Amino acid sequence: MRPYAPMIRVRTRSPDNTRELAASLAEQAQAGDLLLLVGDLGAGKTTFTQGFAAALGISEPVTSPTFTLAREYRGRLLLHHLDVFRLDQISEVLDLGLPELLDSDGVILIEWGDAIRQALPSDYLEIALTFVEGRPSPPDERVVVLTPVGSRWQARVDELTTLTEPWLESPPC
Repeated sequence: MRPYAPMIRVRTRSPDNTRELAASLAEQAQAGDLLLLVGDLGAGKTTFTQGFAAALGISEPVTSPTFTLAREYRGRLLLHHLDVFRLDQISEVLDLGLPELLDSDGVILIEWGDAIRQALPSDYLEIALTFVEGRPSPPDERVVVLTPVGSRWQARVDELTTLTEPWLESPPC
């Protein structure tokens, strides 16, 4: 285990490739995992969640819960999919029942999770998806930066690096 949590930088070249990356991470998901999905509109947060859900054995369609704020799916693990884009105040997080979800036997994926970071526990995996800019590239190409935060995720850095190796852009820094 490393004494700090390095960022792992990977690159996906299509929506299917983003789903494959998410599926790889989901295969090692554990009850109690919290993942924050960060990125601009259209960056691939819901696409990532679809791949993650499929790898958990969830066969129903996964869509962004932008208007419902939260959806629950049953698979190998219970998946709580939240979208906090429309929350105006941090106090609204309590209305979602987030403390109860964190105590459940499931995995939580929060789209726009950086907006409520201060209301969350200090153990999570931040997954930032950004468009590739500055050079000719496929329109669906994304840089994905995984930042393990807290001891739960720091202990899994080597595992995360191995899981993301097919997409690895550069060694963890």
